[in-house]
Amino acid sequence: MRITAGRAKGRELRGPPGARPSSGRVRAALFSALQSLGADLSRVLDLYAGSGALGIEALSRGANWCDFVDQSAAACRQVRRNLEATGLAAQAAVHCLPVERAPERLRGPYTLVLADPPYGDATALAALERVATSHLVEAGRTVLVLEHSARTAPPLRLGPLELVKTLRHGDSALSFYR
Repeated sequence: MRITAGRAKGRELRGPPGARPSSGRVRAALFSALQSLGADLSRVLDLYAGSGALGIEALSRGANWCDFVDQSAAACRQVRRNLEATGLAAQAAVHCLPVERAPERLRGPYTLVLADPPYGDATALAALERVATSHLVEAGRTVLVLEHSARTAPPLRLGPLELVKTLRHGDSALSFYR
């Protein structure tokens, strides 16, 4: 998989074993939709980071900073490798911990929260609800994007954030909350 736009455009990213990274088409659609929403990319949080593709794409497109969170040590190692390979490591930190612990360990608020939990993860919505109701999110400013199975209806709210748009691309869907 490759970065689709920005200063790291065309650079190859590798995923951890068994990962289901967001496709280039889905990432391009995500950032096009964020642009149409007037989203602020200055401070990004990439939850369930996997390869780090979403957060690295945000950095490549002009984000100032991105914190990556994944509980898998293999995924955290791969995000660090991908950040080094793209020359974006100085604008990021990788946190190897469960998403539900992010509010305890990170400082907010973030302007953009990207979440790509494993499809079918029964704990993901509760973890995202915890993040959405924490100091990591600022109502009226933060945009949260949830990538999920197109067969699953997204919740209408996550904490103070309301669902404003859902885009479907094949088996994937992107739901935007503001």
